[in-house]
Amino acid sequence: MATTRTRVSSFAPNLSSVKSSQHLGLKNGPNGATFISSGISDLDKILGGGFTLGSLVMIMEDAEAPHHMLLLRNFMSQGLLHRQPLLYSSPSKDPRGFLGTLPSPGSSKDDISREPSHEKDLRIAWQYKKYFSVPQLNINTNNGGQHDYCNDLDLRKPLERHFITSNNVDCVSIQNSQNLDVLKDRCAEFLAQFSRNEGGSSSAGRIAIQSFCSPQCKYSDMEWHMLSFIRSLKGMARSSNVVVVVTFPPSLLSPSCSKRLQHMADTLLSVRAIPDEDKELAKLLTGYQDMVGLLNVHKVARLNTQVPVILEATTFSIKLQKRKYLVFECLNQAPVDGSGGSSYGNYDGCSRSTKAVSLDF
Repeated sequence: MATTRTRVSSFAPNLSSVKSSQHLGLKNGPNGATFISSGISDLDKILGGGFTLGSLVMIMEDAEAPHHMLLLRNFMSQGLLHRQPLLYSSPSKDPRGFLGTLPSPGSSKDDISREPSHEKDLRIAWQYKKYFSVPQLNINTNNGGQHDYCNDLDLRKPLERHFITSNNVDCVSIQNSQNLDVLKDRCAEFLAQFSRNEGGSSSAGRIAIQSFCSPQCKYSDMEWHMLSFIRSLKGMARSSNVVVVVTFPPSLLSPSCSKRLQHMADTLLSVRAIPDEDKELAKLLTGYQDMVGLLNVHKVARLNTQVPVILEATTFSIKLQKRKYLVFECLNQAPVDGSGGSSYGNYDGCSRSTKAVSLDF
């Protein structure tokens, strides 16, 4: 009996890759997109759900501080908690040694105490509390790797060793590499496991490349070779259930090469450190003492659609809550009069002068 094959649009969702997304640490999004968590709940909210499967994420490093490593460590650790295979590349001699610095989920005791700041001033009668759903973290590292979509990762607590020593982790050193051929072959082999072709794997994977274009690599002056590698990597990732995160130092590249790399990224972020004693910035922003850096969102991936993303803000402060948890917050401008008040209620603006004489417009 002859069978008919239904024709579908190129924008149709790949149902075979997202059927069991709830069991793989994935989340369905609009236009057939599927998200995986960045490992930072605030960043997932900023990006509209997380990193899109099949996308290339590039993070511009700051020459003054390694804040990009905070994002990379959370991204890698979250994938290992979900038992998602990981390919990690680094210019260090022993990349596997870096896995020992990956953060572990915080304890349930810490999670209960980490209530949002806006709830501290909210008092609800006990008989009405049952109508407010408070999300509880289900952190169970011994239940076959079943975790929440995004965990609160404690940067001071190392990830349990059995996650790191599993067969799902592959490390590649690009130190003293003459070219990127070896890394390209390893990435192609890794991505082939997660092809979206018919009958392919329904699981997801992650690729993390640290300090691409680092001076330790002998190919760092071969700009066209590096651009060709990123272009090829992006094309391979687009047809697979993998998210690729690449960090690179733009200050070590020519302006034209840096711009081309930024243009090829689906999601483009940058981080920079805050000077310890910037008095002008301290007067301008509230909560300056708790900031460790700034995050800029330059571009957000949107596959299968031409509708741009409109963000509430593009610059966010990087803070360490309780010196453990990485959080991002919108920047708040300090009161114009320089007072330490938390609101602008006492500031009258231009409606009256210093002598309290009303002005007629």
